[in-house]
Amino acid sequence: MLMPVLAEMTGNIHVGLAALGAAIGVGLIGAKASEAVGRNPGAATQILVQSILAIAFAEGIVFFAIFLATRAWPAAQ
Repeated sequence: MLMPVLAEMTGNIHVGLAALGAAIGVGLIGAKASEAVGRNPGAATQILVQSILAIAFAEGIVFFAIFLATRAWPAAQ
């Protein structure tokens, strides 16, 4: 009785922490990209490309966390 509840809570907590970490990471990437373009406007295109890739990788962590949470939870029942 207690194990499925703990498994569900653990899955929810780790997905929430992954989403929080990705949101903080995306915010930092955006802030630093804006700062870099402000310092060197000529490199705006390269900075934009690198920041888009970095944001995509940061968001990918959330998808891995969701996948692991949905795959692990039925096994705990």
